[in-house]
Amino acid sequence: MSDPSVRSGPPRAPMSAWRMDAVAPLSPNGWLRHDAVMHLFPSSGATDVLEIGCGQGGFGARLAQRHRYLGIEPDHASFTVAEQRLRHAGGGEVRNARLELLEPGQFDVVCAFEVLEHLDDDTAALAAWVERVRPGGLLLLSVPAYQRRYAAADELVGHFRRYDPGPLHNLLTAAGLVDVRIRHYGMPLGYVLEGGRNVIARRRLRAAGSTSPQQRSAGSGRLLQPSSGLRGALNRCGSAPFRLLQRAFPKTGPGLVAAARRPAGP
Repeated sequence: MSDPSVRSGPPRAPMSAWRMDAVAPLSPNGWLRHDAVMHLFPSSGATDVLEIGCGQGGFGARLAQRHRYLGIEPDHASFTVAEQRLRHAGGGEVRNARLELLEPGQFDVVCAFEVLEHLDDDTAALAAWVERVRPGGLLLLSVPAYQRRYAAADELVGHFRRYDPGPLHNLLTAAGLVDVRIRHYGMPLGYVLEGGRNVIARRRLRAAGSTSPQQRSAGSGRLLQPSSGLRGALNRCGSAPFRLLQRAFPKTGPGLVAAARRPAGP
């Protein structure tokens, strides 16, 4: 394995949006999340970015266009897809590795999108993530919103929980983070997409039999993900009006995005 401190820089010429859609497509819900995340993401400078649980690399390939990017993904099948996508996109690095192999305090931004809800001990996970953030740096994450909305799709992919905004805020501050900002995303399209996932999940759960949340989590990043090609462009174009619409409802939606800063002092 290469030195964990070494990461490839962003490419000299960013890939066009159409080409990126073909190389690293996002789902419609992925586009809604991407829009909300980028409103909280630092916009200046070549930032060292770590993405924990990068899945198939759709988001990571885009971050690698503008930042020094490293993604880690425990599921080997998803890692293989992500590795190919980042290579085709021309920047960044992804590893099939554990977080513990990375030295503390290396990254300006640590991201974890739709990961925390898969972990039994979210307090311990947050502590480990915060350790990888440089003092003054940012932790940025997304989670499904509201425990009362826990349903078949959550069970299918191995979610232990969903998060209400207040408890999520408390969890982040208890981890030593400050300047916590939380916003919803997905109003109104996200509710429709979530309903569809629940219908599909109920059928798959009946066929799957008895498996543990850990087993279901392992392959969750591969479920309902678009393949490369025209579908990626269609998802981007079709979700565009809903990405604009959700900005008018930052306090409503089935998903949450949170950003919080590690204090710069000792």
